[in-house]
Amino acid sequence: MTVTSDLVSYEEALATYDPVMGLEVHVELGTKTKMFCGCSTALKQDANSQTCPTCLGLPGALPVVNEIGVESAIKIGLALHCEIAEWCRFARKNYFYPDMPKNFQTSQYDEPIAFNGYLDVQLEDGEVFRVEIERAHMEEDTGKSTHVGGATGRIHGASHSLLDYNRAGIPLIEIVTKPIEGAGDRAPEVAKAYVAELRELIKALDVSEARMDKGQMRCDVNLSLRPHGRAEFGTRSETKNVNSLRSVERAARFEIQRHAAVLNSGGTIVQETRHFHEEDGSTTSGRIKDNAEDYRYFPEPDLVPVAPAREWVEKLRAGLPEMPRVRRNRLREEWGISEHDMQSILNAGAVEPIVATIEAGADAASARKWWMGELARNANESGVALEELPITPAHVARVTALVSAGDLNDKLARQVIEGVLKGEGAPDEVVEKRGLKVVSDEGALTAAVDEAIAGNPGVADKIRGGKVAAAGALVGAVMKATRGQADAARVKELILEKLGVSEG
Repeated sequence: MTVTSDLVSYEEALATYDPVMGLEVHVELGTKTKMFCGCSTALKQDANSQTCPTCLGLPGALPVVNEIGVESAIKIGLALHCEIAEWCRFARKNYFYPDMPKNFQTSQYDEPIAFNGYLDVQLEDGEVFRVEIERAHMEEDTGKSTHVGGATGRIHGASHSLLDYNRAGIPLIEIVTKPIEGAGDRAPEVAKAYVAELRELIKALDVSEARMDKGQMRCDVNLSLRPHGRAEFGTRSETKNVNSLRSVERAARFEIQRHAAVLNSGGTIVQETRHFHEEDGSTTSGRIKDNAEDYRYFPEPDLVPVAPAREWVEKLRAGLPEMPRVRRNRLREEWGISEHDMQSILNAGAVEPIVATIEAGADAASARKWWMGELARNANESGVALEELPITPAHVARVTALVSAGDLNDKLARQVIEGVLKGEGAPDEVVEKRGLKVVSDEGALTAAVDEAIAGNPGVADKIRGGKVAAAGALVGAVMKATRGQADAARVKELILEKLGVSEG
């Protein structure tokens, strides 16, 4: 019996139940060719233009495994502290895929290439939570179905579907966690932090861009509830293909509230796949979830087993880059900032732009200031990632250099950045076109100061009387007269000199 009910509050759900999660993340590798044939993986090509008899599943076509795909899988396994199999093989996962023309997926089942690992993730308050990894295995992606004629873009209600097989056969690594227990009310946060850390790790390994918005990394959120004190797991649901960090967190939270509502009303949870809806954070039923035996796995007869030499594995281990969490801690110490500030930078996607800006010659504080301030605001308003803004770290470094040299103040620097973002050229070109340099001519500044003093005699008398703070009003008058292009600090010095007052 399934009884439907309104969602219960999150607090009420956690007062009665413990959530147990399992996260399955698919990573699309950045290889030049597909996993089992030589077709290109280039994006945005004409539909069905990157296909061949092998990825179309035509009779007599034989697959050949992509060596870089295997190497990438080993790197991921090593970075996740997994054991690397000395011998493993591919299997056929039999299932009716409308967008997989051979009607089975070449994957791995009971013999994955990497298994039994872990990933430590840091939550927003600094707590470190260890997520155990069950396996990381190799497989291929499906094609893409476009459902036409319906209101939702899904197959239900559509009049017909269009199939593009360009993506069919692109290499995937599926990373599966062991059941995640003990997170309690922080389960959604743990899920988000895990996927975020995994994304950074994948990018550091340079095996994929891991762009969730482009489908290069997708997460299936498995969730079940069990009453406090009970050992056995509840029935799980699987929310498929969640494609953003925020959505991973929202999907887990919604399912906790939905499961609790069903259980509280006396119903039973159906083991099924579910669709996530970005607009309101809800999920809806997809299909009844098959068990592994329903896929009729059997060893792939057309591919030889994979037996990576230990020397090769150790060479790959020795060549692993600095892991993201270690690197972030090092950068945090070098930049002299708190863990909270570093987390904010990470959440904004600003780590790499800041690093590149420092490498281009800016100091760390200035690089952080511009990327986390003006540029983050612009990215939020534009609805794009920081790295997608039409400005480079070199541009930002040049702006900081102009500020340091006294050629720009902060107000003018913001206008320069605005001009770069609008396509008006590099910083120096924007400065020239807009006439934005700081007024450094002492004669012009002195004349503007004299005019401000003459026009505000009452303020000038207060300053002469010892109220130095009142100089701000005269500084403002000068800045207005110079259209914000004066050096405010130098203007204040000139005002006090004119009025015979010492700063101290």
